[in-house]
Amino acid sequence: METRVAVIGIIVENTDSVAQLNEILSDYGQYIIGRMGIPYAKKQVNCITVVIDAEQNKINTLCGKIGKLDGVSSKAAFANV
Repeated sequence: METRVAVIGIIVENTDSVAQLNEILSDYGQYIIGRMGIPYAKKQVNCITVVIDAEQNKINTLCGKIGKLDGVSSKAAFANV
């Protein structure tokens, strides 16, 4: 199948979910190009950006799993290539 490049934006409001989030991202490690995390103490959130190259259904599944975590939200933006 054809792969797509996407950027997944993740906002973590509940740090108790971080271990589960890292486990999920580790499961998709073979598709992840890069990852950047920025803690924002003023608002007590963590912002994570993940760049991924995978089949669209895998990216959607990853976003769905992340979105089910307590206090974590995610959105994917796909490249047109």
